[in-house]
Amino acid sequence: MYTKFSKLIALSLMLSLTTMLSAQKFGYVNTQEIIQNLPQVKEANSNIEAFQMQLQKKGQEMLQSFQAKYQELERKQAEGLISPKELEVEAQKLKEEESKILEFEQSSQQKILEKSETVLGPIRQQIQDAINMVADENGYTYIFDYSTGFILFADSSADVGNLVKAKLGL
Repeated sequence: MYTKFSKLIALSLMLSLTTMLSAQKFGYVNTQEIIQNLPQVKEANSNIEAFQMQLQKKGQEMLQSFQAKYQELERKQAEGLISPKELEVEAQKLKEEESKILEFEQSSQQKILEKSETVLGPIRQQIQDAINMVADENGYTYIFDYSTGFILFADSSADVGNLVKAKLGL
């Protein structure tokens, strides 16, 4: 009697699990394709590139100035126009300037990342909001991002990319 009861419970659990799984609706979207089609992304990338170019130009100017000072110091040393004490002082100044250049390079990379997040963050949020609306309006339980490569198989009828594009006005 106990085995019949446990089999009955197991069978009812399997049936309810099957019913729950069949009620779920899955979809996928290629966010990279959507991002490439958004005009705001092209403008944002242009702004980021312009900012990056400004920082690179300033870094190049700093480096050229450093190299000129270094060559001038070498010339003075070769011609005997500088005492060992003065050479030591000037070499220390160059080391400090070199450190400032390295700090500038590191901070530039951080600034570029921050600028990218500031400019592209709202666009990513806009895409996420469109995906959320498509999921809500069409009863999807899960929507996967095809561009990340985590889908091993996907029926093309589950692609919700066109619905998301429509929400974004593309």
